[in-house]
Amino acid sequence: MAEALVIVESPAKAKTIGKYLGKKYIVKASMGHVRDLPKSQMGVQVEEGFEPKYITIRGKGDVLKELRSAAKKVKKIYLAADPDREGEAIAWHLSHSLKMDQDEACRVVFNEITKQAVKDAFKNPRKINMDLVNAQQARRILDRLVGYNISPLLWKKVKKGLSAGRVQSVAVKMIIDRENEIKSFIPEEYWSLTAFLKASTGEVFESRFYGIEGTKTDIHSEDEVKAILEQIGDAPFVIKDIKKRERRRNPAPPFTTSSLQQEAARKLNFRASKTMMVAQQLYEGIDLGGRQGTVGLITYMRTDSTRVSQTAVDEAKAYITETYGQEFALAQGRTHAKRGNTQDAHEAVRPTSILHSPDSLKSVLSRDQLRLYRLIWERFVASQMASAIMDTMRVTIQAGEATFRANGSKVKFLGFMKVYVEGSDDGASEERDNILPTLNEGETVAVDNLDPKQHFTQPPPRYSEARLVRTLEELGIGRPSTFAPTLETIQRRGYVALDERRFIPTELGEIVIELMSEFFPEILDPTFTAKMEDELDFIEEGKADWVNVLDDFYKGFETRLEVAEKHMKEVEIEDEIADENCEKCGKHMVYKLGRFGKFLACSGFPDCRNTKAILKETGVACPKCEGMIVERKTKKRRTFYGCNQYPGCEFVSWDKPIERKCPKCASMLVEKKGKKKSVNVKCSACDYEEEAN
Repeated sequence: MAEALVIVESPAKAKTIGKYLGKKYIVKASMGHVRDLPKSQMGVQVEEGFEPKYITIRGKGDVLKELRSAAKKVKKIYLAADPDREGEAIAWHLSHSLKMDQDEACRVVFNEITKQAVKDAFKNPRKINMDLVNAQQARRILDRLVGYNISPLLWKKVKKGLSAGRVQSVAVKMIIDRENEIKSFIPEEYWSLTAFLKASTGEVFESRFYGIEGTKTDIHSEDEVKAILEQIGDAPFVIKDIKKRERRRNPAPPFTTSSLQQEAARKLNFRASKTMMVAQQLYEGIDLGGRQGTVGLITYMRTDSTRVSQTAVDEAKAYITETYGQEFALAQGRTHAKRGNTQDAHEAVRPTSILHSPDSLKSVLSRDQLRLYRLIWERFVASQMASAIMDTMRVTIQAGEATFRANGSKVKFLGFMKVYVEGSDDGASEERDNILPTLNEGETVAVDNLDPKQHFTQPPPRYSEARLVRTLEELGIGRPSTFAPTLETIQRRGYVALDERRFIPTELGEIVIELMSEFFPEILDPTFTAKMEDELDFIEEGKADWVNVLDDFYKGFETRLEVAEKHMKEVEIEDEIADENCEKCGKHMVYKLGRFGKFLACSGFPDCRNTKAILKETGVACPKCEGMIVERKTKKRRTFYGCNQYPGCEFVSWDKPIERKCPKCASMLVEKKGKKKSVNVKCSACDYEEEAN
């Protein structure tokens, strides 16, 4: 007969832990939270010390009934939710729902779901940590105070259905600010001058204009380029200086939640929410078959720490030495500097055992699981490997008064680069050899070609999910568990949309943020929001009282609310008449503002409910009929291209058509995006292909 009941959040986690603990334990899943604030009302009694009013979540009655029934059959209950604030709060709510003794040592935590880690955790249960619970309560109540007070105001002054959030509003404002930067950006002209030079060996190498007489000089116009070329004239290009040095390159640290989301976006094209979903599966356990059974393959994936246990370091050293050789291993494990706002509660995201290589798991993991696991495994292995060594060479060339420079590099020792190299937002990742020919100081090299080119400065790029997560983390806004939900929320509310995987604000988002900027500027202030995150950390550490933190915030916020109630003007979003009639009733179509921006609707609503998306024209004729190809969106906001005569014509394409025809077969050409963000032009019918400019 079972002696104890163990409660975790998910069935997958319950299955894994159940196999480790044996028949003496009943392991059940709560399916997440069982209690929460009510959706229909504020649920916070502000005047009574911000007392929350918790209710059983709809649909969780049967779950609680099952848990209470199981609890009656055992002597002991263990609460083994995830090892963070959210998990601690789930455990606390369960203890209340099951009427457990609040002083009982019932809480069990582990950073990885492996047999040894789980068994060790059950040897050392503790009481529920109320500092962690209160930090989570404070965040929940704080967000409720902001959302449930500002949202009704927006309904009254703008339109029904709008809502406002604390961290989400800052993220939307950042996206709007970036869009305004792009719109106001004025390109500046600049020029480059490349000299293609031939060494005595006959090899041609590139050098770039650096300046005049060794002083860095920028070229701003064609006239300046011409003046430099005149100065050079027939002057010989002479090797003035050669500097060689050895450079060491260190690997990136093992993943935190943020860096995992960023790298998965760069290398796997994963959305932040998908990364966390797949990581959760790897953490909770995968059935490896045979004697191994179900095993948690990675450590807990919500962390801001790069710390690694000594056991994992020792295991990595042994594996690297045996697999790659002694020269690739470190004498001691590599440590990485702790960032200022790092909580450091958990280890970095790493494999629970380095011996579970990605190749050995191909038969048991799904494609997405394998790709993400490989990323985590390779990143951790590389982080414990020797530095790469690069031989670099910088050559200074003098032509009259003009100075040119050529840079070369060669990988002398691969080190960690044998396994993994971190990606970057511009798509560059691996360091490639750029070997210069053998050159000597005082040598004169022949000029093969002088190539001046005009360029223009580019506006700052729109935020991708990876770039936005990185920026939020750098500003101290949000914590590991909040990044993915924040990005999902701002899209679900229709304040931003994704266009070619870059965030753009909607008109609705701009209206809401403009009103909040006027009446609730502190909510949109990154510094203020980061300070609130620090306050929540202080609560978790037992250094601040959660009620006092909420009270300090609410005093100023309540005053702002009163001012907004009196002075916020109603915003009239008038319908703009479109230059077309409804095909169903003949009345004018009008532009309406919805979750994802403007759309067309019949002015005869509610008698006529005809609506249409506003189609973006491509200027390309449909290859199947006399219609034109337009840009469309799927329900999940993914862009595709189809005929404007749909449903009469069902032509569709994921690739963007271009106006030119294939020179080989006269079919439609499309832009085809590659894995490394390069864009090629391909024929939609034959094998013709060309590089895009």
